[in-house]
Amino acid sequence: MALRLALAGIVANKLRSVLTVLGVVIGVAAVIALVALGEGATRQVSQQIQGLGSNLVTATIFGRGSNLPLDYKEAVDLGTRAGAAGVAPVLSGRATLKHGNQNMDTSIEGSGPDYLQVRNFSLARGRFLMSVDLDQRQRVAVLGADVVSELFGVLDPLGEDIRINGLPFTVVGVLAAKGGGQDSVVVIPATTAARLMHSPGVRTLYLAAPTSETVDMVSARLEALLLRRYRDENAFRLFSQTQMLETVGQVTGTLTLMLAGIAGISLLVGGIGIMNIMLVSVTERTREIGIRKALGARRRDILGQFLFEAATLSGLGGVIGLALGWGGSLLIGRLAGMQTAVAPDIAALAFGISVAVGVFFGLYPASRAASLSPVEALRYE
Repeated sequence: MALRLALAGIVANKLRSVLTVLGVVIGVAAVIALVALGEGATRQVSQQIQGLGSNLVTATIFGRGSNLPLDYKEAVDLGTRAGAAGVAPVLSGRATLKHGNQNMDTSIEGSGPDYLQVRNFSLARGRFLMSVDLDQRQRVAVLGADVVSELFGVLDPLGEDIRINGLPFTVVGVLAAKGGGQDSVVVIPATTAARLMHSPGVRTLYLAAPTSETVDMVSARLEALLLRRYRDENAFRLFSQTQMLETVGQVTGTLTLMLAGIAGISLLVGGIGIMNIMLVSVTERTREIGIRKALGARRRDILGQFLFEAATLSGLGGVIGLALGWGGSLLIGRLAGMQTAVAPDIAALAFGISVAVGVFFGLYPASRAASLSPVEALRYE
């Protein structure tokens, strides 16, 4: 009975009901859209970090460590002693590539055979670097997917010559597309890179731990070995894939909560709007309340009618807000090239909060309506 009367009251004042619901709709839509974009960004960044390699530990040499550079063989030895399943020392820099009339600037990474496994790349065709390439300082190159597209278009690059900073290199392999800005790389033997880029030594060392459970152990061993070599903890920095994922999760989680909190203010404003409209409704329907009480309606009947009305309005706003928020996040994600993710628990929570807001802010008007004296209510003009 109370629900039927509540729905009748909403339908009887369509424009007022729409305006009342609007604040809740905006609040829920904003919360859903922002949380969806935040969750999508977290997943996207996490996928990019996981794409860097499996069970990855990264050491970066900088500061005072630059005065005592690692050569390739020494870096491999350190990684092996740390217990890594794969070791990929990297000498990196920028270079100009040219093939025919096409040229581009991109990143060059000098490494060895383990690079493919450690960095979680796969070959599309051809072969990767071999030990003999490093031993003989061969001028061979493995190209990323974007480099192939830029220099060769649809042509097969295998066996073709390209020029890197003016020196000829033979293309022996092509990396499979990986995304995340990692397809513009060119990998050459570390020994060749040292001469090409006049590099003082290895600045980045990638290690693949045997299992996810041994990542911390490998990281600790490598830290001890580097401390023994440099005798300065500020000469290098270590971070693992797990640490990166945790840091990203914390940062994006905090940001998402802040944005959701700001958007939640709209829900509060919507709740205040519901209370104001319900108070006006109680005043306008004073005689109706008096008649119902005179006919035997109890206090809880009147209270239930107005609470149902408030909860129905806010619940309706919640449903519309969920749809608009989900659709808006998809649209923004598509336009901005971002992932979006609407978690079912967040959607359920947002809907539950919208109904709770309606009940909370509708409680005072409902209580006021239920407390009216039937005699005074019937006298009201």
